[in-house]
Amino acid sequence: MPDTYPFAWLVLLVAVVGIAAVLSNRITAVLRIPATVLMLVAAAVAVKVVPDLHAPQERTVDRLVTVALAFILFDGGMHIGWPRFRAAARPIGIVGVAGTFLTTAGAALFLHVAVGLSWYPSLLVATAVAPTDPAVVFSVLGQREVSGRSGTVLEGESGANDPVGIALMTALLAAGGLSGAAFAHVGAEFALQMAVGAAAGVIGGKALLWFMRHVPLPGEGLYPLRTVACALGLFGVTTLAHGSGFLAVFIAGVLIGDARAPYKREIEHFHSAVASLGEIVAFVVLGLTIDLGFLTHPDVWIPGLALGVVLAFVIRPLLVGPCLAGAGLTRNEKGFVLFAGLKGAVPILLGSFLLSAHLPEAERLYGIVVVVVLFSVIVQGGLLPTVAKLLRVPMRVLEPEPWALGVRLRDEPHGVHRLTVAPGSLADGKTIAELSTLPEGAWVSFVVRAGLLVPVSADTALQAADEALVLGDPDVTEQLKSVFERPEAPDPELS
Repeated sequence: MPDTYPFAWLVLLVAVVGIAAVLSNRITAVLRIPATVLMLVAAAVAVKVVPDLHAPQERTVDRLVTVALAFILFDGGMHIGWPRFRAAARPIGIVGVAGTFLTTAGAALFLHVAVGLSWYPSLLVATAVAPTDPAVVFSVLGQREVSGRSGTVLEGESGANDPVGIALMTALLAAGGLSGAAFAHVGAEFALQMAVGAAAGVIGGKALLWFMRHVPLPGEGLYPLRTVACALGLFGVTTLAHGSGFLAVFIAGVLIGDARAPYKREIEHFHSAVASLGEIVAFVVLGLTIDLGFLTHPDVWIPGLALGVVLAFVIRPLLVGPCLAGAGLTRNEKGFVLFAGLKGAVPILLGSFLLSAHLPEAERLYGIVVVVVLFSVIVQGGLLPTVAKLLRVPMRVLEPEPWALGVRLRDEPHGVHRLTVAPGSLADGKTIAELSTLPEGAWVSFVVRAGLLVPVSADTALQAADEALVLGDPDVTEQLKSVFERPEAPDPELS
């Protein structure tokens, strides 16, 4: 077969790229540059130095990155979960929606006044660079993750502003220009996409959860594949209904994130792997579309660098900062959230939409977007650990936990409660025997501390951040949370 050897070379190349992408995460711990950016630059360099390597067609790039982004948003929604999202829904909604529009307006004004672009291309470029990417933030921080409300706001903001930015860009390109009628079309199209996407996400998420819980499959390996197919199906149906498929899959992921379902842990691990693969594919494919030589043109890198600086140090603090009022964040946490609005794959994807639309100076506009992303990730990302340290942002170390302890059950377990001991709670510092406030019939079965299993006895003292598995009646959830996860109320007689 004449194609056997060329195909084998292609398979080998894909395997090498995959292994290099996985191992590149170790480099980021030293360079403080996300592995995804290394892949982006490596792909751009490969196109330049390998004569037989060509950039894929624009439509192919858009489709591959679109599917990858759908998986990333679905997994991001599952990672946040409904309880965390609900606790920070207000700041997430305000920053994700209003903050995106304010960022777009500020960036468009800068490009029009300082760079000299006309209003329509200024607005398109500004829309492209408005969304943020928390995955880049966490990649820069290495094995540390932002804890508390600020981390939730960062993740939720991206989950909200990615669909907002994509919907706004789609509406602007469909309008074809700026006029009274065009603004009316953009507003109507955007509102339709958001409304249909939100409704489809809620309905689809609840339907998927019911499907996961009530329809058994013959093998455990089929359960993750089912959620993949359902997520893609939800994206497709929502898009055909003129809604935002990205918003729909994100909301669906949020709704099923903390819900119990058969083989849920396997499903979560599989989707995390798919999302990581999607991120690799997205950055490699987008890197193949970048002409490094063109980025060196003064009319590309100078406005791109200037826009990156203004976005990071002027527009986001001044325009997005007020959106965090009443978010329950300290001043330092607000400062970190504002500085950590790094750019990622979505701005480059939106920039590629400009190439597909064949606009005048589309290549220059795309180059400006790429320079903004590179500045954001390399400069802002490089400073991020230092800023986090200076602002004393609460972090938690993510140590690998390759070993798991569990049992398989035929039916759904009832009365199994997984709780984390909060500082100052009734359980903090108490032995298990001293937990007289535990509901009748409840007992502590497992305790995990710093990734290690702690032997459980009556004399075992619990500490803050311990994870406890408690067996008890299904109706005592709130009572158990009051013991383990809520600070102890002060004694009024002592106050």
